[in-house]
Amino acid sequence: MQLSSLSGAGALLLALACISSAEAQKTEQVRVVKDPKAKKVDVFVGKQLFTTLLYPDTLEKPVLYPLRAANGTVVTRGFPVAPKPGDPTDHPHHLGLWFNFENVNGLDFWNNSYAIPAEKKSAYGWIKTDRITTTTSGPVGVLAYHANWTNQKNEVLLEETTKYEFSGTDRERTIDRVTTLKANTEVTFTDAKDGLLGLRVAHELQIPSDKDEKFTDDKGNVTVVKAGTDRAANGTYLTSTGKRGNDAWSTRAAWCKVYGKMGPDSISIAILDHPKNPNYPTYWHARGYGLFAANPLGEKVFTNGATAKNLQLKKGESVTFRYRVLIDEGSKTLSTKQLNDAAADFAKKNVAVK
Repeated sequence: MQLSSLSGAGALLLALACISSAEAQKTEQVRVVKDPKAKKVDVFVGKQLFTTLLYPDTLEKPVLYPLRAANGTVVTRGFPVAPKPGDPTDHPHHLGLWFNFENVNGLDFWNNSYAIPAEKKSAYGWIKTDRITTTTSGPVGVLAYHANWTNQKNEVLLEETTKYEFSGTDRERTIDRVTTLKANTEVTFTDAKDGLLGLRVAHELQIPSDKDEKFTDDKGNVTVVKAGTDRAANGTYLTSTGKRGNDAWSTRAAWCKVYGKMGPDSISIAILDHPKNPNYPTYWHARGYGLFAANPLGEKVFTNGATAKNLQLKKGESVTFRYRVLIDEGSKTLSTKQLNDAAADFAKKNVAVK
């Protein structure tokens, strides 16, 4: 009735506006392309490369790297694989989007990288992807793989089965990840700071520093960044409970967003926790220098020792973790309402590996 009461020109304008809005949210086709020889899987949304699963054993873990917004902007740090001018060179194990933990039966899976000397490697774990089990293209692209969490003797502590679902529109990219870890022996995840789902954001999305900071490169050289000299960083954090900036670190929330300007656009990266995850809502290991991680198993550190969360699995037992990552670009950042709605939608999803 409202449309019929408009003049012909008004009705046409309204119809065009509706069409434009629908097109703006049109789902793009996703194409998942395997390259077993290179040990990688490319994921395209529409005609654009979105991300690549890299799984050579030289990386110590499988990663999605890099991640791109819908306009092609790379939203993850380039170092150490493809450094960009001005990239910080600290923490060479921070690469793209990954999943591991600092203390599994005493082995550190999180901090392992090429920078660890050979004589110290025995204290570190390795995640070795042995097969890609599913690659499906369509409105939602599916990528699944199997990997083993091993020690340096190649003894398996955990078997990992992970499934990714990728989707996107003209301004948004969505990653749903579900990972099941099955114990091959008795396993304890001892409460630790560094875990579990990690993301290293682009330099521009770091929080501007108000004090001198030190960064160490892959050769041990220390670079001092003076306060006020870094003109690129302009990001900040926001959680579902309203914590902002560096105050997001160590707090619990259903989601956390990092956002800032990259070029002319506002870029948002949000990680959503799932109510079925252990110790929901997760703690956020969100650092101003660019580490953005959800860690439900760091309670002892994040509560200053008040409580702890040690996860134990007997041989044959398993645990599943589910996360959604949203990458958005445009003139405005994702609102709290949009993220609450997205979290509610994700909470209703029956996400499973198989």
